[in-house]
Amino acid sequence: MPKISAWLATTVSASLLLAPAAAQDIEAGRAKSAACAACHGVDGNSVAGTFPNLAGQSWRYLYIQLQDFKAGRRSDPLMTPMALPLSRQDMIDIANYYAAQLAKPSSFKADEAKIKLGRAKADETLCAMCHLGGFAGQNEIPKVAGQQYDYIVKQLRDFKERKRTNDAGNMTSVAQTLNDADIENLGHYITSLR
Repeated sequence: MPKISAWLATTVSASLLLAPAAAQDIEAGRAKSAACAACHGVDGNSVAGTFPNLAGQSWRYLYIQLQDFKAGRRSDPLMTPMALPLSRQDMIDIANYYAAQLAKPSSFKADEAKIKLGRAKADETLCAMCHLGGFAGQNEIPKVAGQQYDYIVKQLRDFKERKRTNDAGNMTSVAQTLNDADIENLGHYITSLR
């Protein structure tokens, strides 16, 4: 019994010591993300449809994307230069900050008929196998529920045209099966999710 009590006391003490560190990491990420706010919003809710919402995204996904921009595995004329000077710790802090923020519902007015067609296409292509139910995402797979419509459409087109390839081929393969109407319908459906 004394060993269990000692273990419990150590575990509780360690968790109390780590709590302020986690808060400090979020604050470090807030400070380091100041330049990101112009496109992604102060709280990670994008200021324009062409920029993705980062709020509530998995920290792991955000971290990997920043690494990919820095290493050239993913390219964007705005993001690549932003990622180049970031250290590993900068990326972790920024990713943790945005992961801790609350995503706001999209203001995009999705068309009900297109939502229905998009839902059917998502079911047909088994999107939930990777993105999970409700498109909530997991680890390296992004949460796309409620994402900006223009951003969703652009990413699906980029995967289809093989302009974006930092996905181990999964999204590139799926996107090959989509036509323009499918992409538009999926955009309406995914953006409508809360």
